[in-house]
Amino acid sequence: MKNPRSQKVLSPGLRMIALGGGTGLSALLRGLKEHVVRRSDHQPTPERPITDLVAIVTVTDDGGSSGRLRREHRVLPPGDIRNCMVALSQDEPLLSSLFQYRFKAGRGLRGHNFGNLFLAALTHVTGDFAEAVRVSSKVLAVRGRIFPSTTSNVHLVATLANGKRVSGETRISRSKLPIHKIEMSSLSVHPLPAAVEAIRQADLILLGPGSLYTSVIPNLLILEIARAIERSKAPRVYIANLMTQPGETTHYTLCDHLRAIRQHVPGRVVDAVVANSKPVSDEVARRYRAQGAEPVRIDADQILRSKVRLITGDLLEEHGVIRHNSAVLARLLLGEFLFPARRR
Repeated sequence: MKNPRSQKVLSPGLRMIALGGGTGLSALLRGLKEHVVRRSDHQPTPERPITDLVAIVTVTDDGGSSGRLRREHRVLPPGDIRNCMVALSQDEPLLSSLFQYRFKAGRGLRGHNFGNLFLAALTHVTGDFAEAVRVSSKVLAVRGRIFPSTTSNVHLVATLANGKRVSGETRISRSKLPIHKIEMSSLSVHPLPAAVEAIRQADLILLGPGSLYTSVIPNLLILEIARAIERSKAPRVYIANLMTQPGETTHYTLCDHLRAIRQHVPGRVVDAVVANSKPVSDEVARRYRAQGAEPVRIDADQILRSKVRLITGDLLEEHGVIRHNSAVLARLLLGEFLFPARRR
């Protein structure tokens, strides 16, 4: 039996929420951006039906440039948010390149991205990280809104299969043992009220793609966010990763990903799952297999038994590395949930 929410025909003027982090969320936003109403259009069109695109981004990164800024300047990690801003920016190649520019030399500068430094400086100027994100988004002419999932300075704690506890996203990602449970370092973590309100008003809620335990689930560990998604009458869609992640999701099937989400969130937050059906080329598959990664296997029977709608498509793009095809993914989502009649 299909969940009626996953079949909902949405009215023109789509309000869409995407939650996650890392390169997966950026790829999703890059495709959706092309369907956001232009200011000059004023009204949604069949080609551009999205009137409000909101990204809610996890802020638990503690590695690289983001980790250094977090430790040295006590600001929230800006890296994932910077990537989302660039992905949602309008045709501003110079500004996008500037925000992604990484310093290759210079004491104290080497390894930092300009966008990370800009966000860190603006946080100190405004006294508020969320305000720094808002102002930076204006500079990049972002087509949408971006919120950190919380402004609390928290980190992740994982309990591994052997009972050992590991703190910090970087150490968790490097662990080779299966993850039994992931949690926040503090119980008093609250989201921005504007982010919760955006979820309440959403016509479509997207989770992922991204690292299951360090990008997707962390947003759902924030009680007010999880409750808002659980209570929403909008379709709630999990966008599956293309490959397993060594350590985090080794040998995980698609159903294993959904099971992990259910184990960490008390209520139901997924009505449908979108997964790739296009095979990975042999050469690329061998390279990923050598690193301990493999394509996520779609165990369709178990998915359907869990009363989750399964949607598949040729979503794979290979350019040395494997990524979601942003344009194809965006069109599939709009076709399935905004204009489902067109796909019959």
